Amino acid sequence: MRSIIDFDKLAQADGQHAPYSHVLAPAIVDDSARREMRADFPEISRPGFFPLSEMKVEGAFQRLIDDMSSDRFAEILGEKLGIELKDKPRLITVRKWSAAKDGRIHNDGEAKIATALIYLNDDWGASGEGCFRVLNGPNSMDDYTCEAPPIFGTLIAFKRSDNSWHGHPPFAGERRVVQMAYVRSQADVERKARRGRLSLFLKKLNVFHADA
Repeated sequence: MRSIIDFDKLAQADGQHAPYSHVLAPAIVDDSARREMRADFPEISRPGFFPLSEMKVEGAFQRLIDDMSSDRFAEILGEKLGIELKDKPRLITVRKWSAAKDGRIHNDGEAKIATALIYLNDDWGASGEGCFRVLNGPNSMDDYTCEAPPIFGTLIAFKRSDNSWHGHPPFAGERRVVQMAYVRSQADVERKARRGRLSLFLKKLNVFHADA
């Protein structure tokens, strides 16, 4: 089956290394699959990232997951970020909705080695709301080096480091994104997946809202 990710276009994207290693690659998902991708995107009713294992995966969305899970994807990202990713455990999570409190400035924990995000929204406003930012430090959302609007097919990936601060200006509403996390160990994958399943369970009970 033909890839839904344009790996040649991804390979042509320029990796950057300040303030930390990252790569921005727009329009790497086959645009002709946009309508099918929207129809096949998992049904999620609450804000937050949730484990792929808890979702129905089919059609164009399955093709995207297969490409993101491939060694080729890991090899290209690893080359751009200056790190070996092919042999690292992987965890995919999915978001459909953002809450206004999401996206606050943060740095990922040491369990994560690198993260890749692919956005799947048909269009986006020009205000900057909900746009991922590679930040120069932890103090200001406006002090950024790179901004990734969450429009269909845009990839932003980065290597976790002591200064890999990131976030996005507040946005509440539909914001479709698939996240691939490369982590230190399979134990980290299982721990994060358990936490995601617990978050989903509690959200279904309307007693807990995670800041994912």
